[in-house]
Amino acid sequence: MSAATTRSRTPRTPDRLCVEAVELARAAAEEAAFPGVVGEHVSAVAEGDRVVTHFFECKEPGYRGWRWAVTVTRASRAKNITLDETVLLPGDDALLAPEWVPWSERLRPGDMGPGDLLPTDAEDLRLEPGWSGEDAPPPNSVVSPEMAELVEAEDADVTDRAVVPVRGSITSVAEELGMRRARVLSRYGLHSAADRWDESFGAKTPMAQAAPASCVSCGFLVAIGGSLGQAFGVCANEFGPADGRLVSLSYGCGGHSEAAVMPKPPRPAPPVLDSMASDEFLLRPSPDTGSVPATDLRSADLGHS
Repeated sequence: MSAATTRSRTPRTPDRLCVEAVELARAAAEEAAFPGVVGEHVSAVAEGDRVVTHFFECKEPGYRGWRWAVTVTRASRAKNITLDETVLLPGDDALLAPEWVPWSERLRPGDMGPGDLLPTDAEDLRLEPGWSGEDAPPPNSVVSPEMAELVEAEDADVTDRAVVPVRGSITSVAEELGMRRARVLSRYGLHSAADRWDESFGAKTPMAQAAPASCVSCGFLVAIGGSLGQAFGVCANEFGPADGRLVSLSYGCGGHSEAAVMPKPPRPAPPVLDSMASDEFLLRPSPDTGSVPATDLRSADLGHS
């Protein structure tokens, strides 16, 4: 353990010659750091007998509150000061990086992109052995030892290669029945997925609380197989908020197929055309009707001279 980080609990009297070696300590700090990032001398702390650590301000961007610590010492009855070590240490108000978290705990839904490879733990509680007749995962699985070495290698080229099962084996029968998978969802995996989907499209969401009916009676619900089909389905309403999503049967929205049946708009009656006779429409009133005096009528029908 370094002398700059180990200090005695009992106060010590700093060695005078070591305390006066400020320029030596500054030169050592400037040699270890970039030019111009070593600031003013802050303090000198006794680390032991004839061992003193000098602290200098750090002006490097991104290291607010950090200090350059240079430890000097001298031998007994000697006047020559020697350099022990030079380190950069955080102060009481230093800006520190957050605690490191493994990538498996930092990963969030939606983080994966095209070309990303997400290895699955061999002891993942969400999975259990399938009905392929093989306890070990196939060579092209991400949990196999071969694939584990490729994942750890930089710029690994992973290809999807199928292993042809032996005819008549349990694996070939499982493949024919559509059950050839090394691992399938466990009960824990099913329950965790159901809880996650129910949180997004379940009965407790604001949309479902305001819906006139639930999805179990909606004509746009597409049923799914398996045990999850007893509680979930796929929404096929293109105008609904969950189109193409897996929704709980207790979920609902305003786009329910039976919520409000719109009446057909009234259509006007077809026009009746009588082409056998014509009606006469006068441009001016007849003189014998009495509505217009005869003296007011012009000589020409259209008012032209």
